[in-house]
Amino acid sequence: MTQTDGYLLDNRQTEAGQRFDAFATLFDPTTFRHIERFGIGSGWRCWEVGAGGTSVASWLAKKVGPTGRVVATDIDTSWAASAARPPVEIRVHDVGAEEPPGEGFDLVHARLVLVHVPDRERALRSMVKALRPGGRLLVEDADPALQPLLCPDEHGPEQQLANRLRHGFRKLLAERGADLSYGRKLPRLLREVGLREVEADAYFPVTSTACADLESATVRQIRGQLVTAGIATNEDIDRHLANVASGSMDLATAPMISAWGRK
Repeated sequence: MTQTDGYLLDNRQTEAGQRFDAFATLFDPTTFRHIERFGIGSGWRCWEVGAGGTSVASWLAKKVGPTGRVVATDIDTSWAASAARPPVEIRVHDVGAEEPPGEGFDLVHARLVLVHVPDRERALRSMVKALRPGGRLLVEDADPALQPLLCPDEHGPEQQLANRLRHGFRKLLAERGADLSYGRKLPRLLREVGLREVEADAYFPVTSTACADLESATVRQIRGQLVTAGIATNEDIDRHLANVASGSMDLATAPMISAWGRK
């Protein structure tokens, strides 16, 4: 992810690791299914953009084997550092501001990254530039505007509070430059940068333990910003966290749209 003074979800906070674990549980099966369809195998060269945690980079490493290469980049690599062993190389890198860390990649992948990058167009073109002819780009990003609610079944005060806090979270993201309708644009954007055989689908978790874990970690991570912005009081947040911990609510995420194409 691209670092700005206003970035809301700092990788250095304790809750970041909990969020990465929840993302892995929720979204790794979808990501891996798409990459398997590309035919990934021994010797592939892969760039994992905005790696965050280790789950995708480590899975790619098993697929490409000792003759392959996995370059995992982020502006803050503290959570990914444990994966830094061959064939994985960890680099500090800003995809929206720097040249790609090499060219000739068979696969470039970014998940839940570009929605937060101020210069998304430059980042996307950099990722395409890094591909070999025939290489695959897979970009997966949320589209909170398609489904803005934490509790789509808003049937009581607990769900109403949850949705109010989720609305506040979206507001904070938008104020910091996030494009909350970015996911739906991905197929068009991939065609505009010259990719062919473009396809896309979406995954929308409606309720799961991982959704609850993600919500708890996110709210604890941005608690101070919610209170400072007047979106919620500490009492509101304590009540919401207790409601989440009770397991009595169905908590959803924004749809994650996966789009892919070939150079």
